[in-house]
Amino acid sequence: MSNFGQILKEVFTGMSFPHHCNTDWILKPGPNLTDERQRNLTLPMNKDGTFESCKMFTPVDLDLETIEARGINSTTGCIDGWDYEAPEGASSIVTEFDLVCDNSGFVEASQSIYMAGCLVGALLYGAISDRFGRRFATLLCLFDLLLFGVGAAFSPNIYVYMILKFFCGTSAGVCMMNATVLGLEWTDPSKAALCAQIIIFFFPVGMMLLCGIAYLINDWRILQMVLFSPLILVLGVFYWSLPESARWLMTHGRKDKAIKELRRAARVNERMVHDDLLNELEMEDTSEKRNMFDIFRIPYLRKRTLIMGFNWFSTSLLYYGLTLNTSGFGLNLYLTQFIFGVVEIPAILSCLFLIQHFGRKITQAGFLFFGGVACLMVLAIPKDLPVVVTIIASLGKYFSTASFSTLYVYTAELYPTILRHNGVGVNAMCSRLGGVLSPLIWLLEVYHYTIPMLIYGIAPVVAGGFCLLLPETLNVELQDHTELKKPVDGSTGNRYSSEEILEQHKL
Repeated sequence: MSNFGQILKEVFTGMSFPHHCNTDWILKPGPNLTDERQRNLTLPMNKDGTFESCKMFTPVDLDLETIEARGINSTTGCIDGWDYEAPEGASSIVTEFDLVCDNSGFVEASQSIYMAGCLVGALLYGAISDRFGRRFATLLCLFDLLLFGVGAAFSPNIYVYMILKFFCGTSAGVCMMNATVLGLEWTDPSKAALCAQIIIFFFPVGMMLLCGIAYLINDWRILQMVLFSPLILVLGVFYWSLPESARWLMTHGRKDKAIKELRRAARVNERMVHDDLLNELEMEDTSEKRNMFDIFRIPYLRKRTLIMGFNWFSTSLLYYGLTLNTSGFGLNLYLTQFIFGVVEIPAILSCLFLIQHFGRKITQAGFLFFGGVACLMVLAIPKDLPVVVTIIASLGKYFSTASFSTLYVYTAELYPTILRHNGVGVNAMCSRLGGVLSPLIWLLEVYHYTIPMLIYGIAPVVAGGFCLLLPETLNVELQDHTELKKPVDGSTGNRYSSEEILEQHKL
């Protein structure tokens, strides 16, 4: 839950409220002024009849009668801070750190800095996982997320907050990546999609829970603590129960440990595996040492990485562009975010059906194409129809979620075990780059309101076309090493791999 909150809670912790300059200076000559009279005397008006939110009349050393008779003609910025029209007890980083007017860009900057942390974490944890194991990487990212997530609740200013957000991003952004890779390596190819979708299913559940929690907790510091503190329990449970990948252990020459994990899996699932079968476990060639740069040195991996990287980038651009702008669709912020969470559930379920029946390639291309079209359709809907805009945007969210769900499965299947997490990490890095740019692209609407949605719509359509150049991986056995091998009919003799034992005994 805290992982989902870290990605999406900025919608709530960065919530803005109506505000205007603090003009309490006038209470010295007029201590009995009503709030309405105080604003009329000290705040200039916009053309639409509302008060300016970032300007005030210049304070003067005159008595109240003179000010009322002559008025004040000169204006200045908010020299004494701001007053916010927030519900009682409500606060956000905007109200506490005064991120309005000239400082309003800090909200988008904090979102982009978090995504930059995700970008770094995708590369860092990909290398850590392939070098030190899936279990170690998962526990480390949970510990870092707990440490920096709770620490952010005590930030004294926006700069410390953004630094802690960056370190949160290095861990939170890879939690699902770690879980998916570990899950797929313990699963038969025919059940790989089901395993991944079960993991991803908790994302919209967390999103909907977040809406309810944020609605009940209006103080952003308390919200931060409530979202991240439960990770101490998750970390404890995972430390005692999370297994290492038997496939990863075999590729690193740790046969005894792999056998121990297979026996443990058999015991948990109440299955029997004979010792003579485990002794025949096929040891992989451990002489092959690979690193992240081999993804770009090997031609077929380079092609897959470039195409899938653009797929991840475009999907992230679409997903976060819609998610982080829920307040711009005209409905209640909490309701819109909850609707987006509800939409993701059928997206995940339909994704599972489609990729199992039509394959990964065609399904992924279709999700990207229709997601991009939905974004472009939003531009054709008048702004005075917020319900219609939200429905179309929810369709875009549906397709972007389904695209992400497919990518987690498809990407892991395209890389060999020895480079799998590095490969997924590089692609996830492209996703984080899209996440970094998503909130910044919204700033382009000052030039024309159509520019952000055009970018969010066109990029996925183009990425869907490139996706057709990739190979299909439906029901194809996971590859362990970088050499491409053609399937060979017939028996493999009396030697078994870890995945064959998993399948034969349904561990």
